[in-house]
Amino acid sequence: MTFPILETKRLKLIEITHQHVDYIYDILSLEEVTRFYGTNRFTLPVEASRLIDMFHKNFVDKRGIRWGIKLKENQRFIGTVGLNGLHLKNKRAEIGYELHPNFWRMGLSSEAINEVIRFSFQQLDLYRIGAVVYPENEASINLLMKIGFTNEGILRGYINQNEHFHDTYVLSLLKPEWIESQG
Repeated sequence: MTFPILETKRLKLIEITHQHVDYIYDILSLEEVTRFYGTNRFTLPVEASRLIDMFHKNFVDKRGIRWGIKLKENQRFIGTVGLNGLHLKNKRAEIGYELHPNFWRMGLSSEAINEVIRFSFQQLDLYRIGAVVYPENEASINLLMKIGFTNEGILRGYINQNEHFHDTYVLSLLKPEWIESQG
């Protein structure tokens, strides 16, 4: 399977390669980005390199797809979006994303997420897209709810980050709900 390149009005969603290692490191070394990310912030560029390798392996093994988010206007790499825990047989995955803080609150996350959702339901024929979000991450919860996700409840002690266990919400969007929302 060749890597699917996606486009929106303002964004191009591309395959992440090692030429993007500095951008990934720059974003995931920021405390405000990783605070609700589920992993500790990066302190070494090699961590970004390993993550890129993991994204590639997950794609090859059909267990995930992670896109780099680039602005069309200037080709600037501003974040990533994609599917984790991809289960083609069970037609489900979890969505994950992060943006550099300079690009928060511009509607870019929802633009990228909506395109990945469209691809997931139309091209991959998924039935369910889940999301695992820290209860404190109100911006992400509000974004997903606006897109049409339903909060299913709390997963207690679900993520271990910075030597502490954290509860998370689990949210989901089902294909019939998405189709209905498209009019």
